[in-house]
Amino acid sequence: MLNPIFLVSGPLAAGKSMFTEQLTSHFDAKRVSTRMLLLRASDTDHRDALIKLGDKLDIETNGMWVLNQFLVETNGAPVDRIWLVDAVRTQDQVKHFRDKFGDRVVHVHLTAPIGVLRERYLARKPEIREFNSYDEAREHGATEGKIEVLAEVANVILETHRSSPRSLLAQATAGLGLFPLKVTRCVDVLVGAQYGSEGKGNICAFIAKNYDVLIRVGGPNAGHKVAYPKYDYIQLPSGTQSNPDAKILIGAGATLSVKQVLKEISDLKLTEDRLSIDPQAIIIEDSDIAREASTLDVIGSTKKGVGVATARKILGRDGNKYWGSKVRLAKHVAEFKPFIRDTKIELERTYAAGKSVLLEGTQGTDLSLHHGEYPFVTSRETTASGCLADAGIAPTRVRRVIMVMRTYPIRVGGTSGPMMHEITVEDIAARSDIPAADLHKIEVGTVSGKERRIAEFDWEQVRRAASINGVTDIALTFADYLGIDNRKAKTFEELNATTRDFIERVEKVTNARVSLISKDFGKDAVVIDRRQWN
Repeated sequence: MLNPIFLVSGPLAAGKSMFTEQLTSHFDAKRVSTRMLLLRASDTDHRDALIKLGDKLDIETNGMWVLNQFLVETNGAPVDRIWLVDAVRTQDQVKHFRDKFGDRVVHVHLTAPIGVLRERYLARKPEIREFNSYDEAREHGATEGKIEVLAEVANVILETHRSSPRSLLAQATAGLGLFPLKVTRCVDVLVGAQYGSEGKGNICAFIAKNYDVLIRVGGPNAGHKVAYPKYDYIQLPSGTQSNPDAKILIGAGATLSVKQVLKEISDLKLTEDRLSIDPQAIIIEDSDIAREASTLDVIGSTKKGVGVATARKILGRDGNKYWGSKVRLAKHVAEFKPFIRDTKIELERTYAAGKSVLLEGTQGTDLSLHHGEYPFVTSRETTASGCLADAGIAPTRVRRVIMVMRTYPIRVGGTSGPMMHEITVEDIAARSDIPAADLHKIEVGTVSGKERRIAEFDWEQVRRAASINGVTDIALTFADYLGIDNRKAKTFEELNATTRDFIERVEKVTNARVSLISKDFGKDAVVIDRRQWN
């Protein structure tokens, strides 16, 4: 379907400016103003003179002048964008556009009762209200008094006194494919199977090249370490550098540290046309961090203020302070202003264009607020369904759910909650031949900085996680913990027998295919791809 050319018509004060603003901001439509065209051909900006000039050009060219100037302004109106003519004034002007562009033309006529138009005109600022009344303004020019006849040839007639500008936009664009015409499965969701730190960052970075949009939810209490290009992602998607062409989104359910987000924006040199931050994301205040610093040792919290900020977002709907701060959202942060966009709109554009999305969850399924072992849980829902809700993505958009799991699960050091059959780094060193000193360096939290607790692989844990997440694919990480010789493997067949048998059992227990295998943390040996990922 070709991008449309919208022709807008309607009487004075019908709401054309507000409607065209919605069309340009929502769909990045390029506006061509007939008033600006007339200003270039005139030596005055007085409305009465411009109307008379327009009437004269209509007579001389039978209304063709608008199309001719439009073609000059747009270099022929290429199809790679949406165009908007604000406004057409005669049926002949509309006819010339349809003769040239056919079904690509969508003529939208805006109208309202005469009483409403009079009130709106009088409500205008004196400096832009050139006449004493609406009726006096209508008397000037040959076309204003006859403007309602354009409704006879319009594709869509909209009564602006009945709907908001955004509601008008929904009606005007219905069926054009600017909003998705059908629900397509184009979203892959990546979640952790255990207690977090499963190696999600490297997996995201590896597969990111296959997606047009990367979106992340969660907060700065979970870091995703990527080996190459080397970076510790705290708030932004882990594939940001791996796929420089992908759009980057932070969803409405995210919890944001202003300092950390700005650091990552600077480090990764993100531009405002690439990054979108949802205006509804909650901001963590210093008081949130202070509150957590003195209360959450018992559950091994990373104490980044995420839980308190999330609680304030719920409690603070009355506008009052809770724990020392009122609710502040991303849209209230001046430094974020260039990046603030409704990410639901950005996602709708992605769906309509037939593009793909990778939604990156944080932490692990057994840290879920509702489905983990309370109170040793995080402050949000970490399952695939929770991530989708935080991002504003419908479940019917999901194509794959990719669950990342470690060969040995870990938890944050300290009293962070129960694990099945806890073991030591030295136990893994003895089994894998990886030096214990190396393992001690690896098993440190990206955010907490604490040495991690380690346990035997829990088959019931991953079976349950696969079920609750609706898993289609599994990414198995730390395969070298099942033998240092796995680091040399380039194919599945080159993995040692213990690892191949382990993977076969994982697939049987979870009823999902192990599609990706991480064998170490090196630049050139991140994963073995068992299926061509596309």
